[in-house]
Amino acid sequence: MHDAIRQIAHYTAMLSEGIAVIIIIMGIAASISVYGRKTYFIRMDYPAVTESRNRLAHSLSLALEFLICADILKTAISPTWQDIGQLAAIVGIRTFLNFFLTRELKEGESHA
Repeated sequence: MHDAIRQIAHYTAMLSEGIAVIIIIMGIAASISVYGRKTYFIRMDYPAVTESRNRLAHSLSLALEFLICADILKTAISPTWQDIGQLAAIVGIRTFLNFFLTRELKEGESHA
């Protein structure tokens, strides 16, 4: 039973990391699309940059959440003190990044 739970957690963590990669790729594609469409067809340089940055930031923020989930699942499988310390550092860094991404997005939306 313990091995089955371990396998489920392992594959769920891998799935979560895969979802994060897909979200980042989709965010990059959407960001480039918005930038290209607004810059080359509509000739709106600054709004194109800000909107494409916002699209990419939203994607990165969501992907960071999935990566945090994957790290928590990996550590839950066989935690050692070293694993718990690494998880705390990784989650702290990713939460820090996500906080500032979200803050920048809110500031960008309030100025728009």
